[in-house]
Amino acid sequence: MTNIHGIHIDVEQVGNQIFMEIKAIGTLTHSDYEKITPLIEDAMEGIEHPIINVYIDGTEFEGWQLQAAWDDLKLGLKHGRKFHKVAIYGNQRWQEVMSKVGGWFISGEVRYFDDSIDAINWLRV
Repeated sequence: MTNIHGIHIDVEQVGNQIFMEIKAIGTLTHSDYEKITPLIEDAMEGIEHPIINVYIDGTEFEGWQLQAAWDDLKLGLKHGRKFHKVAIYGNQRWQEVMSKVGGWFISGEVRYFDDSIDAINWLRV
């Protein structure tokens, strides 16, 4: 049986405004973060005061391996002040709880949604 996991990211940038769409699948590993962290940091490079809005699709997300959870925390601590809004679209109660915890590590707003359209509409306001 194959254990499918990973992170897919799309980044759009206009001036200092950055929109990231992230899809997390399965149980994330340290190697997933080794691939994705440079992409996120490259998107912010050269922008003095980026305003970042993020849409996270967690409907196929199952969690993190321990090292990957640490990688996620480090990423949040390093860049958390740059995030304006993070919308987490999910389908499990623990994801809603984690969205509240994630809000402790960024200066912007983090909200959980069980409807993708509501999440995207909130990011556009």
